[in-house]
Amino acid sequence: MTEISPGVPAYAQLRGHTPPGSSWGVFPEDPERGMANFAGARQVLEAAASVERGAVFSLDHALDAFDPPMARARKAPQHELLSSHAEARDDVLREFYLQATSQVDGLRHRRASGHGFYNGVGDDEIRPGTEALGVQRWAEKPIVGRGVLIDVEGLLRAEGHPVDHRTGPALDVDVLDRALRAQGEQVRPGDLVLVHTGWARWFLDAEPDVRAEVRDARRATGFRQSLELPAWLWDHRIALFATDTFAVEVLPVVPDSPYTDSAPEDAGMMHQELIAKLGAPLGELWNLTDLVADSRRTGRWDALVVVKPLHLVGGVGSPPNATALR
Repeated sequence: MTEISPGVPAYAQLRGHTPPGSSWGVFPEDPERGMANFAGARQVLEAAASVERGAVFSLDHALDAFDPPMARARKAPQHELLSSHAEARDDVLREFYLQATSQVDGLRHRRASGHGFYNGVGDDEIRPGTEALGVQRWAEKPIVGRGVLIDVEGLLRAEGHPVDHRTGPALDVDVLDRALRAQGEQVRPGDLVLVHTGWARWFLDAEPDVRAEVRDARRATGFRQSLELPAWLWDHRIALFATDTFAVEVLPVVPDSPYTDSAPEDAGMMHQELIAKLGAPLGELWNLTDLVADSRRTGRWDALVVVKPLHLVGGVGSPPNATALR
């Protein structure tokens, strides 16, 4: 894996790029991996050396856990068993939407409005079976390194302001730094950051009418659309940013989103800033429940994390097949 030079520009410098806030051209040796490049061989070796107990945690929910999924255009897969004779079984998934449950968004998921996909890849290259920016780039060379868990839900509860997921609050970036201070932890270059808000577990445990209410309103806890979140991720040299929320960012989009004009197609969401411009692997709906319980018990907030999406050439996204080891 390529080690990233300390001369990588700061986010303030990226604001002068075309398009503004983009890392296009910053990773010349392996451009289609985007910010996953920050997790190089040194980060992998250091994270592997930190495994002490042999404890293993799955970070994925079941493929059909969210039924119906929050995204109305997606469906939970239908699992069928097939048999060519009485002694054998095969299976098939019908209506398998790869982003209907725990997922990692690939760099094909969003284009930069008016500029193209990450690194200026054109629309004609984004087709089934073509390789450009496909999620297979992170399957061919999995995203591996030190995962640091940030317990936002625990912090806000301790501060006397527990998260009310039914109202779908917008989280400000400073909650990340406050939680890290409370945990006595810090983010290092190349880290895979995992943010626990409790949203996915709350949604799965909620009564059907509550799930229907927030789904119909497309309302979900997440980070406020801001200039600060892309800057925080880039300047910390994050290799992957995953949360247990539906979209990483809050929905509906806040009225004062700074991206209303630059991302009108989705009402000013940050996805184009994070995916299409920075090249950030985004994890959504991750299962962090067992990992955070272990962290609260042991006081350890980091782990070796392995993320290997499905090897689908030209895939837009995939279940992360993510595993944490301690």
